[in-house]
Amino acid sequence: MAQNRPYLFYELTNSICSKCMRKVEAKVIIENDKVYLQKYCGRHGREKVLIASDAAYYKRCREFLKPAEMPLHWNTPIQYGCPYDCGLCPDHEQHSCLTLIEVTDRCNLECPICYAESSPHRNTWRSLEQIEFMLDAIVRNEGEPDIVQISGGEPTIHPQFFEILDLAKSKPIKHIMVNTNGLRIAQDKAFAERLASYMPGFEIYLQFDSFQEEALRELRGADLREVRRKAIDNLNAYNISTTLVVTLKKGLNDSEVGDIIQYGLKQRAVRGVTFQPIQAAGRLEDFDPAEDRLTLSEVRQMIIDQSGVFQPEDIIPVPCHPDCLAMGYALKLGGETIPLTGMMDPQILLEGGRNTIVFEQDQTLKSRIFDLFSTAHSPASSALSLKNLLCCLPMAAVPDSLSYDNVFRVIIMQFLDPHNFDVRSVKKSCVHIVHPNGKIIPFDTYNLFYREGKEELLNSLREEMGGLA
Repeated sequence: MAQNRPYLFYELTNSICSKCMRKVEAKVIIENDKVYLQKYCGRHGREKVLIASDAAYYKRCREFLKPAEMPLHWNTPIQYGCPYDCGLCPDHEQHSCLTLIEVTDRCNLECPICYAESSPHRNTWRSLEQIEFMLDAIVRNEGEPDIVQISGGEPTIHPQFFEILDLAKSKPIKHIMVNTNGLRIAQDKAFAERLASYMPGFEIYLQFDSFQEEALRELRGADLREVRRKAIDNLNAYNISTTLVVTLKKGLNDSEVGDIIQYGLKQRAVRGVTFQPIQAAGRLEDFDPAEDRLTLSEVRQMIIDQSGVFQPEDIIPVPCHPDCLAMGYALKLGGETIPLTGMMDPQILLEGGRNTIVFEQDQTLKSRIFDLFSTAHSPASSALSLKNLLCCLPMAAVPDSLSYDNVFRVIIMQFLDPHNFDVRSVKKSCVHIVHPNGKIIPFDTYNLFYREGKEELLNSLREEMGGLA
């Protein structure tokens, strides 16, 4: 009697071999309500990688697809195929929602987990001329970029840090973020006060992984609990918009998801929390991708189970890249937190409509929020429309009846690595890094192929495909 396979063959895609980085064919299969990527390399054999712990949510992501928003300019031709043509090439399916500029490779920490492999021993400082060239590359591609994130290394130790911010502010950028470990903000209140002068349209992207010494030492190589407390105190003092950024490692700090959300809700300056499962790239000490990785759907369930705020309908895929981004919005009103996303009909966004909210049966709640959103129902004041809420971006402006202080968001941002790499998905990546040569490259592929020291491998793979890079 013929036997059935123990899984459902859901779809076909391309991936890369995690050992040699060559492109390979891959099946997406569903087995025991979990989703796996199953691939085969002629040199290194088979691999099977968990990519989603919740098959129903994985399928739901296919309902959150929208027409791709293209950049104004393409940077490289299609020659070798994805992921070997990054820059962006015309085959990429999404513009830059968020673009990072790394202004230095130097850092005042040497974290055991670091995708950029930054450390106090590296001494690369980009000049203002180089940084302006990179900023102009983003503006050329985007016209008015949504978010530019000043990153590193540790950007706040750059000797011309405030000149960099002045330069970024002089460009037509809607929102500027600084990606920081918070040491300088904690140590120097005057530094924090000066940061406040860049508001509005400015935000701190603050590393905030755990309340536990053991977890911080494993992820950051130091006990940073007091540093985090002082940094938050100084940011609260000047109400500097802040996102807490949590690098998650399975079994280490994943039980703190709810505690960090609740902590963020109590902080004057905090506008949300971003959870980033570790990407298997860069410096990785004591990390086994087979045992220590977390999937987006696992983190989503942790938020639902632990937060005490968000329900399943409140954490939904982000349409520009639903495989790797999920988000939920809430309002902070008079000490109360009101989840907002579940009240919305996301189909309105996907169809390009202007209506903002579809309310449930709670008429009292409907009335309260309607008053706050009354100015957001016209095209002229659409800052709180679905088109803006259902995205990974912060809001740069809100109606007079509501301020950015009232907004709280949770985001799950999962980056692809050699194990879970999916060409179909990476083509939708909207989080990009500017290469020093001005090319705009998806975060996922930059860390695998385009970072300094890795392009030799990329060139050898290109040569195999029939030409010199």
